Amino acid sequence: MNALRAPKRARHRRREGGVALIMVLGAISVMIVMLAEFQDDAGSEFAAATAARDSVQAEYMARSALNLSRLLVAAEPTMRQAIAPLFALAQRTVPQIPVWEYADRILAAFNGKEASQDFLGLSGLDPSQGKNLGMHGGSFEVVIVDEDAKINVNMGASNEIAHIRLARQLMGRMAPPQYSPLFERPDSTGNYSDRLSICSALIDWADPDEQLYSCDLTAAPSSNAVEDGWYQLLSKPYRRKNAPYDSLEELHMVRGVTDDYWATFVDPDPTNPRKRELTVWGQGTINVNTANPLTLFAIICSGAPQAELCTDPGQMQTFVTGVMMAQGMTMGAPLFGSTADFIATMKGQGMLGPMLSALGMKPIKFASESDFAKSISTESKVFSIYAVGVVKGYKRETRVRIHAVVDFRAAPTLANLASAVAGAAGAPATPKPSSTSSTDANALQAALQPSIGGQILHFTIQ
Repeated sequence: MNALRAPKRARHRRREGGVALIMVLGAISVMIVMLAEFQDDAGSEFAAATAARDSVQAEYMARSALNLSRLLVAAEPTMRQAIAPLFALAQRTVPQIPVWEYADRILAAFNGKEASQDFLGLSGLDPSQGKNLGMHGGSFEVVIVDEDAKINVNMGASNEIAHIRLARQLMGRMAPPQYSPLFERPDSTGNYSDRLSICSALIDWADPDEQLYSCDLTAAPSSNAVEDGWYQLLSKPYRRKNAPYDSLEELHMVRGVTDDYWATFVDPDPTNPRKRELTVWGQGTINVNTANPLTLFAIICSGAPQAELCTDPGQMQTFVTGVMMAQGMTMGAPLFGSTADFIATMKGQGMLGPMLSALGMKPIKFASESDFAKSISTESKVFSIYAVGVVKGYKRETRVRIHAVVDFRAAPTLANLASAVAGAAGAPATPKPSSTSSTDANALQAALQPSIGGQILHFTIQ
């Protein structure tokens, strides 16, 4: 009997052992799944926390670049005073120094280790030998764009004189015959918009009235007709804003501003904001020292629409080539000390006029030199600052982009600030105000004082 029971007990033990093994393997499988889930959750949370940390760091690196850029532009008048005696000897007006064109190299001393080499090449000074220079854990990229070098479509929200000036500039820019095919084909909605229609639409969007503005430069501008109902005929109708543009992207809502029009006359290269031709910020006058050749062509044709330069593509090409050559030879240095210098050059006089004449460009005769001089300038006060903070991690890179438009028209110079600080340091101590209301009033008054860093008109962060 015992011999018969032994195999049964052995089979029973093997069966129990197999069941136990299956239970152990099942428990291990469940634990593996749970551990994998925990690992995924922990990894995701860690990655999210790291990304949030890098994003905050990148944002404040971009903010640092923005503040440094504002300080750089604010310091330009002081730099200009330092070289004023040199121009006084030559009996010339000292021009504005375009320090913003070299912001990335000048501010490289405060940037990451790799970027600091640009500052070394520019100045010959090694930032590593200084204190509180450089940036650890990341870097920044900065581009400062002169908004006063572009045509300001927000002049359409101003007075009648600004309307006429803007209409002439827009029509001058669109006038060359090589652009005619752009205005002879329908847009995505099947509608046609010629030069006059688009010019009027750009002005009517921003002006406060409901009257159609005529951009016909062959007759006196009129505002007797009612604005057309083009927007109400769209599949999703909307009304004109009848108020100033808040951003450049708002132009997409204006009649005739198609993708082709945008790429031709507004922003030819989205990766390079310096090539942008239109703006919704700025003083209204165009800086002839920083404007690109096509913008200069537009403002010249606004003051001399009958000139051969504005009707002959060959003359236009000669002018653009000549201006590009002159700007290349000066490497960003201002070409004109005053508006009178620019007008004289276009008439074939001055220092650059003979050079343009030698290239084959014919002298320009303006309809009214005094009126044209009011539409141009040689000094910029409104700037767009594009700052990007960069933090590199393991197999990834975090970038935060800030775009700020800063107005320096009311900003005091650094010299004024220094004198104010010196005066405050030498002033006798004043007793502490006893009332809270007077303290609040002083704080409010101080907050309303203009900053040397200018006034921010527009701010976006991405």
